[in-house]
Amino acid sequence: MISNRVKLLEAYKTETTQAKVKLSSNELSVDYPEELKDRIAKEVSRIAFNRYPDPTASELKEIVAERFGIRPENIMLGNGSDELIYYLSMSVGELSTGVFFPTPTFPMYEISAKALGRPLVCTPLGEDFDIDLEASLQAIEGHRPTLAYFSYPNNPTGNCFSKEKIQKIRSLGVFTVIDEAYYHFSKKTFLEEAVTREDTVVLRTLSKIGLAGLRVGVLIGKEEIVKELEKVRLPFNISSTSQVIAKLILRDYYHIIEEAVDTTIKEREKMLQHMSNMKGIKVYPSEANFILFKVECMSAQELHSRLLKEGVLVRNMSYLVDNALRVSVGKPQENEMFLEALQKVLV
Repeated sequence: MISNRVKLLEAYKTETTQAKVKLSSNELSVDYPEELKDRIAKEVSRIAFNRYPDPTASELKEIVAERFGIRPENIMLGNGSDELIYYLSMSVGELSTGVFFPTPTFPMYEISAKALGRPLVCTPLGEDFDIDLEASLQAIEGHRPTLAYFSYPNNPTGNCFSKEKIQKIRSLGVFTVIDEAYYHFSKKTFLEEAVTREDTVVLRTLSKIGLAGLRVGVLIGKEEIVKELEKVRLPFNISSTSQVIAKLILRDYYHIIEEAVDTTIKEREKMLQHMSNMKGIKVYPSEANFILFKVECMSAQELHSRLLKEGVLVRNMSYLVDNALRVSVGKPQENEMFLEALQKVLV
């Protein structure tokens, strides 16, 4: 029998609609050269598919550690950050204790907590989409959660929360997870605190820097914390294929990722400027690779449909932010097509 706990869950919403320009999933728009694709094909052809992958992904850890400026002992890898979020919700504190996060935010924090039957302790963000510190402290003191998640920058709002507010919340004895999935676009981090404190870990991912199909998430923490969390990690969770391709690209072709990230940041600023001059929408600042905007002249669903008819797919975020859409920053030509389509359908 399926438990009521599971029956009451709502599955994570994904966007699979086909469109000429797909700007809905916060992927990095990057073109890898044929030389790299040929090398990938050769490396993959050497994999012994009848054998299990390296259970510790030790070589990949070495390369990730070098790229992030830490030691391999500070790293735990997951099948995307989603798996790591589930492990943290399973491992930190007793399941009878609450999980705190400000809302709106990345839905997997709520889904993983609910799947385990953990109480939710949530407070709405302020009008500026920053943490409401007074309400948060009051909620934490009243309900005593043992685990807190902060998306940094926050998805879907795009801003980084006040670091001082996060630190204040942590000082109440809450184990703090800083989800830095979009770190490369903000350059803001809690990394130093994660490798030195026992109450803080950082999450990062390769998904937002051009390797979403590999499903490689990275947890960074103090060695003693990582050792404990490794006890619940499912064996062989990073496939041989993902390990081989990620190692090759991070080792020999990382400059391509860096160039694409730099282009994305520049394009984000151009898009923000153009969108801010358009009537009928309210645009919010962003430190990520996407932009959130509220629709003021029609329903978000109507605008979403009109853009889709123009061949542009964005994400309807109205289930998290009232009457809002989110657009990923793509290649320059994709962004131009989006801006032209948006201007057209807003008239």
